[in-house]
Amino acid sequence: MGTAGLAQAEAFLEMLSAERGAALNTLDAYRRDLEDAAGFLATRKTTLLSAESDDIRALIEDLADRGFAPSSQSRRLSALRQFYRFLHTEGMRGDDPTGIIDSPRKARSLPKILSVEEVSRLLEQAEADIANAETDFEKRQKIRFRALLELLYATGMRVSELVGLPERVLADGGRFLVVRGKGNKERMVPLSGPAKAAVAEWIKARNAARLDGDDEPEWLFPASSDSGHLSRQVFARDLKSLAGRAGIPTRLVSPHVLRHAFASHLLANGADLRAVQELLGHADISTTQIYTHVLDERLRQLVTEHHPLAKNAINRDEARNHTVARGK
Repeated sequence: MGTAGLAQAEAFLEMLSAERGAALNTLDAYRRDLEDAAGFLATRKTTLLSAESDDIRALIEDLADRGFAPSSQSRRLSALRQFYRFLHTEGMRGDDPTGIIDSPRKARSLPKILSVEEVSRLLEQAEADIANAETDFEKRQKIRFRALLELLYATGMRVSELVGLPERVLADGGRFLVVRGKGNKERMVPLSGPAKAAVAEWIKARNAARLDGDDEPEWLFPASSDSGHLSRQVFARDLKSLAGRAGIPTRLVSPHVLRHAFASHLLANGADLRAVQELLGHADISTTQIYTHVLDERLRQLVTEHHPLAKNAINRDEARNHTVARGK
Protein backbone atom coordinates (compact mmCIF):
# COMPACT_ATOMS: atom_id res chain seq x y z
CA MET A 1 0.00 0.00 0.00
CA GLY A 2 1.38 3.40 -0.91
CA THR A 3 2.78 5.57 1.88
CA ALA A 4 0.10 8.18 1.12
CA GLY A 5 -2.54 5.76 2.37
CA LEU A 6 -0.68 3.31 4.62
CA ALA A 7 -0.85 5.19 7.91
CA GLN A 8 -4.50 6.11 7.45
CA ALA A 9 -5.44 2.55 6.49
CA GLU A 10 -3.69 1.15 9.58
CA ALA A 11 -5.46 3.71 11.76
CA PHE A 12 -8.77 2.66 10.20
CA LEU A 13 -8.06 -1.03 10.89
CA GLU A 14 -7.09 -0.23 14.49
CA MET A 15 -10.43 1.57 14.90
CA LEU A 16 -12.33 -1.45 13.55
CA SER A 17 -10.53 -3.69 16.01
CA ALA A 18 -10.75 -1.47 19.09
CA GLU A 19 -14.16 0.15 18.70
CA ARG A 20 -16.13 -2.43 16.73
CA GLY A 21 -14.47 -5.63 17.90
CA ALA A 22 -13.77 -6.77 14.33
CA ALA A 23 -12.40 -10.30 14.07
CA LEU A 24 -8.96 -11.02 12.61
CA ASN A 25 -10.51 -12.50 9.47
CA THR A 26 -12.53 -9.31 8.96
CA LEU A 27 -9.47 -7.11 9.46
CA ASP A 28 -7.46 -9.22 7.00
CA ALA A 29 -10.25 -8.89 4.41
CA TYR A 30 -10.37 -5.09 4.81
CA ARG A 31 -6.59 -4.89 4.56
CA ARG A 32 -6.60 -6.90 1.31
CA ASP A 33 -9.39 -4.75 -0.11
CA LEU A 34 -7.53 -1.53 0.67
CA GLU A 35 -4.25 -2.88 -0.68
CA ASP A 36 -5.92 -3.96 -3.92
CA ALA A 37 -7.61 -0.54 -4.23
CA ALA A 38 -4.31 1.24 -3.61
CA GLY A 39 -2.64 -0.83 -6.32
CA PHE A 40 -5.30 0.08 -8.88
CA LEU A 41 -5.33 3.75 -7.90
CA ALA A 42 -1.55 3.89 -8.40
CA THR A 43 -2.13 3.05 -12.08
CA ARG A 44 -4.27 6.21 -12.25
CA LYS A 45 -1.49 8.28 -10.63
CA THR A 46 -3.43 8.76 -7.41
CA THR A 47 -3.67 7.27 -3.91
CA LEU A 48 -6.24 6.15 -1.38
CA LEU A 49 -5.88 9.48 0.39
CA SER A 50 -6.43 11.66 -2.69
CA ALA A 51 -8.74 9.51 -4.87
CA GLU A 52 -11.80 11.19 -6.39
CA SER A 53 -15.24 9.75 -7.21
CA ASP A 54 -14.22 9.04 -10.82
CA ASP A 55 -11.27 7.00 -9.53
CA ILE A 56 -13.50 4.92 -7.25
CA ARG A 57 -16.01 4.40 -10.08
CA ALA A 58 -13.17 3.25 -12.34
CA LEU A 59 -12.03 0.87 -9.59
CA ILE A 60 -15.46 -0.77 -9.42
CA GLU A 61 -15.55 -1.07 -13.21
CA ASP A 62 -12.11 -2.70 -13.10
CA LEU A 63 -13.39 -5.26 -10.57
CA ALA A 64 -16.24 -6.11 -12.96
CA ASP A 65 -13.77 -6.44 -15.85
CA ARG A 66 -11.70 -8.83 -13.72
CA GLY A 67 -14.75 -11.05 -13.25
CA PHE A 68 -15.71 -10.12 -9.69
CA ALA A 69 -19.37 -10.88 -8.96
CA PRO A 70 -21.67 -7.93 -8.08
CA SER A 71 -21.72 -9.16 -4.47
CA SER A 72 -17.90 -8.99 -4.32
CA GLN A 73 -17.90 -5.55 -5.94
CA SER A 74 -20.42 -4.35 -3.36
CA ARG A 75 -18.32 -5.69 -0.51
CA ARG A 76 -15.23 -3.88 -1.82
CA LEU A 77 -17.22 -0.65 -2.19
CA SER A 78 -18.59 -1.08 1.34
CA ALA A 79 -15.05 -1.36 2.70
CA LEU A 80 -14.06 1.82 0.89
CA ARG A 81 -17.17 3.66 2.10
CA GLN A 82 -16.28 2.85 5.69
CA PHE A 83 -12.66 3.87 5.14
CA TYR A 84 -13.56 7.25 3.67
CA ARG A 85 -16.18 7.93 6.33
CA PHE A 86 -13.45 7.27 8.89
CA LEU A 87 -11.12 9.73 7.12
CA HIS A 88 -13.90 12.34 7.03
CA THR A 89 -14.78 11.85 10.70
CA GLU A 90 -11.11 12.14 11.69
CA GLY A 91 -10.65 15.30 9.62
CA MET A 92 -8.24 13.66 7.17
CA ARG A 93 -10.51 14.40 4.21
CA GLY A 94 -13.18 17.00 3.68
CA ASP A 95 -15.35 14.81 1.46
CA ASP A 96 -16.33 11.19 0.78
CA PRO A 97 -15.58 10.14 -2.82
CA THR A 98 -17.83 7.08 -2.47
CA GLY A 99 -20.89 9.10 -1.49
CA ILE A 100 -22.35 9.46 -4.99
CA ILE A 101 -21.48 5.97 -6.21
CA ASP A 102 -24.27 3.41 -6.44
CA SER A 103 -23.64 -0.14 -5.28
CA PRO A 104 -23.53 -2.73 -8.10
CA ARG A 105 -26.89 -4.40 -8.53
CA LYS A 106 -26.91 -7.99 -7.39
CA ALA A 107 -29.52 -10.69 -7.43
CA ARG A 108 -30.23 -12.02 -3.98
CA SER A 109 -30.00 -15.76 -4.28
CA LEU A 110 -31.93 -18.06 -2.02
CA PRO A 111 -29.80 -19.80 0.58
CA LYS A 112 -29.05 -23.48 0.12
CA ILE A 113 -30.71 -25.57 2.79
CA LEU A 114 -31.07 -29.19 3.76
CA SER A 115 -34.40 -30.86 4.38
CA VAL A 116 -35.33 -32.08 7.85
CA GLU A 117 -34.91 -35.63 6.55
CA GLU A 118 -31.37 -34.88 5.32
CA VAL A 119 -30.37 -33.30 8.63
CA SER A 120 -31.78 -36.35 10.41
CA ARG A 121 -29.60 -38.57 8.21
CA LEU A 122 -26.53 -36.56 9.18
CA LEU A 123 -27.34 -36.90 12.88
CA GLU A 124 -28.04 -40.62 12.53
CA GLN A 125 -24.73 -41.13 10.73
CA ALA A 126 -22.89 -39.22 13.46
CA GLU A 127 -24.51 -41.54 16.01
CA ALA A 128 -23.53 -44.62 13.99
CA ASP A 129 -19.94 -43.39 13.72
CA ILE A 130 -19.67 -43.34 17.52
CA ALA A 131 -20.96 -46.92 17.73
CA ASN A 132 -18.52 -48.04 15.02
CA ALA A 133 -15.42 -46.38 16.51
CA GLU A 134 -12.58 -48.88 16.98
CA THR A 135 -10.47 -47.06 19.58
CA ASP A 136 -11.16 -44.85 22.59
CA PHE A 137 -9.47 -41.93 20.82
CA GLU A 138 -11.61 -42.36 17.70
CA LYS A 139 -14.73 -42.61 19.84
CA ARG A 140 -13.90 -39.32 21.60
CA GLN A 141 -13.40 -37.64 18.21
CA LYS A 142 -16.80 -38.90 17.03
CA ILE A 143 -18.50 -37.83 20.27
CA ARG A 144 -16.96 -34.38 19.84
CA PHE A 145 -18.17 -34.14 16.27
CA ARG A 146 -21.70 -35.24 17.20
CA ALA A 147 -21.79 -32.51 19.89
CA LEU A 148 -20.66 -29.89 17.36
CA LEU A 149 -23.27 -31.02 14.85
CA GLU A 150 -26.09 -31.05 17.38
CA LEU A 151 -25.10 -27.59 18.59
CA LEU A 152 -24.92 -26.15 15.10
CA TYR A 153 -28.35 -27.38 14.05
CA ALA A 154 -29.91 -26.54 17.44
CA THR A 155 -28.63 -22.95 17.56
CA GLY A 156 -27.80 -21.78 14.02
CA MET A 157 -24.47 -20.39 15.20
CA ARG A 158 -21.82 -19.21 12.78
CA VAL A 159 -19.10 -21.85 12.51
CA SER A 160 -16.53 -19.44 13.98
CA GLU A 161 -18.81 -18.93 16.98
CA LEU A 162 -19.30 -22.68 17.34
CA VAL A 163 -15.68 -23.82 17.39
CA GLY A 164 -14.65 -20.84 19.53
CA LEU A 165 -17.10 -21.44 22.37
CA PRO A 166 -15.36 -20.89 25.73
CA GLU A 167 -15.49 -23.63 28.36
CA ARG A 168 -17.86 -21.72 30.65
CA VAL A 169 -20.39 -20.95 27.94
CA LEU A 170 -23.37 -22.82 29.36
CA ALA A 171 -25.84 -20.67 31.26
CA ASP A 172 -28.83 -21.44 33.49
CA GLY A 173 -27.96 -25.07 34.13
CA GLY A 174 -27.04 -25.75 30.52
CA ARG A 175 -30.40 -24.73 29.06
CA PHE A 176 -28.88 -21.76 27.22
CA LEU A 177 -25.68 -20.84 25.43
CA VAL A 178 -24.26 -17.34 25.70
CA VAL A 179 -22.79 -16.72 22.25
CA ARG A 180 -20.40 -13.88 21.47
CA GLY A 181 -20.96 -12.92 17.85
CA LYS A 182 -19.99 -10.21 15.40
CA GLY A 183 -19.03 -6.88 16.91
CA ASN A 184 -18.40 -8.65 20.22
CA LYS A 185 -22.15 -8.68 20.86
CA GLU A 186 -23.58 -11.39 23.10
CA ARG A 187 -26.84 -13.21 22.59
CA MET A 188 -28.52 -16.00 24.52
CA VAL A 189 -29.59 -19.07 22.54
CA PRO A 190 -31.73 -21.90 24.02
CA LEU A 191 -30.45 -25.46 23.78
CA SER A 192 -32.53 -28.42 22.67
CA GLY A 193 -32.56 -31.61 24.73
CA PRO A 194 -30.49 -33.63 22.21
CA ALA A 195 -27.90 -30.85 21.92
CA LYS A 196 -27.63 -30.52 25.68
CA ALA A 197 -27.17 -34.31 26.05
CA ALA A 198 -24.57 -34.42 23.26
CA VAL A 199 -22.53 -31.62 24.87
CA ALA A 200 -22.73 -33.30 28.27
CA GLU A 201 -21.47 -36.58 26.78
CA TRP A 202 -18.61 -34.75 25.06
CA ILE A 203 -17.55 -32.98 28.27
CA LYS A 204 -17.64 -36.30 30.15
CA ALA A 205 -15.53 -38.06 27.50
CA ARG A 206 -13.09 -35.15 27.21
CA ASN A 207 -12.58 -34.86 30.96
CA ALA A 208 -12.12 -38.61 31.38
CA ALA A 209 -9.17 -38.45 28.99
CA ARG A 210 -7.44 -35.58 30.80
CA LEU A 211 -4.27 -36.34 32.70
CA ASP A 212 -3.64 -35.38 36.31
CA GLY A 213 -2.12 -31.93 36.42
CA ASP A 214 -3.61 -30.77 33.14
CA ASP A 215 -4.86 -27.20 33.16
CA GLU A 216 -8.58 -26.56 33.12
CA PRO A 217 -9.64 -26.24 29.46
CA GLU A 218 -10.21 -22.69 28.23
CA TRP A 219 -12.36 -23.81 25.29
CA LEU A 220 -15.32 -26.16 25.04
CA PHE A 221 -13.64 -27.84 22.05
CA PRO A 222 -9.89 -27.51 22.74
CA ALA A 223 -7.30 -28.50 20.14
CA SER A 224 -3.56 -28.24 19.59
CA SER A 225 -3.84 -25.23 17.28
CA ASP A 226 -2.62 -21.63 17.40
CA SER A 227 -6.02 -20.52 18.69
CA GLY A 228 -6.22 -23.32 21.25
CA HIS A 229 -9.56 -24.54 19.94
CA LEU A 230 -10.81 -26.61 17.02
CA SER A 231 -10.50 -24.81 13.69
CA ARG A 232 -13.54 -24.16 11.51
CA GLN A 233 -11.71 -25.73 8.55
CA VAL A 234 -11.34 -29.06 10.40
CA PHE A 235 -15.02 -29.07 11.34
CA ALA A 236 -16.09 -28.21 7.78
CA ARG A 237 -13.91 -31.01 6.41
CA ASP A 238 -15.34 -33.53 8.87
CA LEU A 239 -18.88 -32.40 8.06
CA LYS A 240 -18.41 -33.06 4.33
CA SER A 241 -16.92 -36.45 5.14
CA LEU A 242 -19.98 -37.26 7.26
CA ALA A 243 -22.30 -36.15 4.45
CA GLY A 244 -20.59 -38.55 2.06
CA ARG A 245 -21.08 -41.46 4.47
CA ALA A 246 -24.73 -40.44 4.92
CA GLY A 247 -25.32 -40.55 1.16
CA ILE A 248 -25.78 -36.78 0.77
CA PRO A 249 -23.81 -34.96 -1.98
CA THR A 250 -20.92 -33.19 -0.24
CA ARG A 251 -21.32 -30.08 -2.42
CA LEU A 252 -24.69 -29.47 -0.72
CA VAL A 253 -23.35 -29.55 2.83
CA SER A 254 -21.37 -26.96 4.77
CA PRO A 255 -21.59 -25.37 8.24
CA HIS A 256 -23.32 -22.34 6.73
CA VAL A 257 -25.89 -24.54 4.99
CA LEU A 258 -26.78 -26.02 8.38
CA ARG A 259 -27.17 -22.48 9.75
CA HIS A 260 -29.61 -21.81 6.90
CA ALA A 261 -31.41 -25.08 7.66
CA PHE A 262 -31.84 -24.04 11.30
CA ALA A 263 -33.47 -20.75 10.30
CA SER A 264 -35.61 -22.15 7.48
CA HIS A 265 -36.92 -25.08 9.53
CA LEU A 266 -37.86 -22.77 12.41
CA LEU A 267 -39.77 -20.43 10.09
CA ALA A 268 -41.47 -23.31 8.31
CA ASN A 269 -42.77 -24.49 11.66
CA GLY A 270 -44.21 -21.16 12.77
CA ALA A 271 -41.32 -19.17 14.26
CA ASP A 272 -41.43 -15.37 14.10
CA LEU A 273 -38.95 -13.66 11.75
CA ARG A 274 -37.81 -11.28 14.51
CA ALA A 275 -37.12 -14.20 16.86
CA VAL A 276 -35.04 -15.92 14.18
CA GLN A 277 -33.15 -12.66 13.60
CA GLU A 278 -32.26 -12.59 17.30
CA LEU A 279 -31.20 -16.24 17.36
CA LEU A 280 -28.98 -15.84 14.27
CA GLY A 281 -27.38 -12.68 15.63
CA HIS A 282 -28.34 -10.55 12.62
CA ALA A 283 -28.00 -6.83 13.35
CA ASP A 284 -30.52 -5.95 10.61
CA ILE A 285 -33.84 -7.67 9.88
CA SER A 286 -33.14 -7.27 6.14
CA THR A 287 -30.40 -9.91 6.45
CA THR A 288 -32.89 -12.38 7.91
CA GLN A 289 -35.40 -11.62 5.15
CA ILE A 290 -33.54 -13.90 2.73
CA TYR A 291 -35.70 -16.58 4.36
CA THR A 292 -39.00 -14.96 3.39
CA HIS A 293 -39.46 -17.57 0.64
CA VAL A 294 -40.11 -20.01 3.49
CA LEU A 295 -42.65 -17.63 5.02
CA ASP A 296 -44.32 -17.12 1.63
CA GLU A 297 -44.85 -20.86 1.24
CA ARG A 298 -46.09 -21.23 4.82
CA LEU A 299 -48.58 -18.37 4.40
CA ARG A 300 -49.79 -19.81 1.09
CA GLN A 301 -50.45 -23.15 2.76
CA LEU A 302 -52.13 -21.39 5.68
CA VAL A 303 -54.59 -19.63 3.37
CA THR A 304 -55.11 -22.73 1.23
CA GLU A 305 -55.82 -25.00 4.18
CA HIS A 306 -57.78 -22.69 6.48
CA HIS A 307 -59.54 -20.00 4.44
CA PRO A 308 -63.13 -21.22 3.77
CA LEU A 309 -63.39 -19.74 0.27
CA ALA A 310 -60.03 -21.19 -0.70
CA LYS A 311 -61.14 -24.63 0.49
CA ASN A 312 -64.39 -24.30 -1.46
CA ALA A 313 -62.42 -23.35 -4.58
CA ILE A 314 -60.24 -26.45 -4.19
CA ASN A 315 -63.33 -28.62 -3.77
CA ARG A 316 -64.88 -27.09 -6.91
CA ASP A 317 -61.71 -27.71 -8.89
CA GLU A 318 -61.57 -31.32 -7.74
CA ALA A 319 -65.24 -31.84 -8.67
CA ARG A 320 -64.73 -30.27 -12.09
CA ASN A 321 -61.66 -32.42 -12.77
CA HIS A 322 -63.59 -35.53 -11.70
CA THR A 323 -66.46 -34.64 -14.06
CA VAL A 324 -64.11 -34.09 -16.97
CA ALA A 325 -62.37 -37.40 -16.26
CA ARG A 326 -65.72 -39.30 -16.25
CA GLY A 327 -66.79 -37.72 -19.54
CA LYS A 328 -63.72 -38.96 -21.39
